[in-house]
Amino acid sequence: MSKKSRKKSSKTSSGSPTAKKKTAKTRAATQTRSAKTQRTPARKSTGTIAKAGSHKAASKQLKSSKSAAPPATAKSALAEGQKAPAFRLPRDGGDVVTLADYAGRKLVLFFYPRADTPGCTREAIDFTRLAGAFAAAGTAVLGISADPLKAQEKFRDKHRLGVPLISDEKHEMLEAYGAWGQKSMYGKSFLGILRTTVLVGADGKVARVWRNVRVDGHADEVLEAARSL
Repeated sequence: MSKKSRKKSSKTSSGSPTAKKKTAKTRAATQTRSAKTQRTPARKSTGTIAKAGSHKAASKQLKSSKSAAPPATAKSALAEGQKAPAFRLPRDGGDVVTLADYAGRKLVLFFYPRADTPGCTREAIDFTRLAGAFAAAGTAVLGISADPLKAQEKFRDKHRLGVPLISDEKHEMLEAYGAWGQKSMYGKSFLGILRTTVLVGADGKVARVWRNVRVDGHADEVLEAARSL
């Protein structure tokens, strides 16, 4: 083979521009595949971490919502037809009142949230106005709240109330008669007195229960119920 032939053969096999381009393309493709292979696990790892973080956050929110649940009602409601719960509590004037004092008589118990507040004042005045009519129907009337005796007596004197007012500061009677439970005001939940009225028959059993009482006309409605027993 001549020197010229050997030179041409050498250029064609290794030094030609075409061979150089092919080699460069092959290297670029290899580098691209290598870079993709390295990036893929990183993306998966980041996604897994994000999911794990999201799951932990959701779990914390769930625990927080459970712990923020409002408190349950203190006592279950009193049922009509059952025996009226016994009580022994102080009343205005310093005397003590018991359920046994009214044995054989009909008895109205109206539970009010707080002495000398607008709704409670109207309710107590209405029962006072009808005191004679209740007596004619053989029915006694008692008002009950958690106010101390001094507050009850001040309430009585200010509005010239003619019905005995009982002080239940420990909520014993309130709970027994279902007048103590969960309330809400301005978006907040708390335990307090539920405006409730209970009519006890002469047999000592609960004849009627009014819950979430609306004051206007309520005393007249209770009087009619007492007359019908």
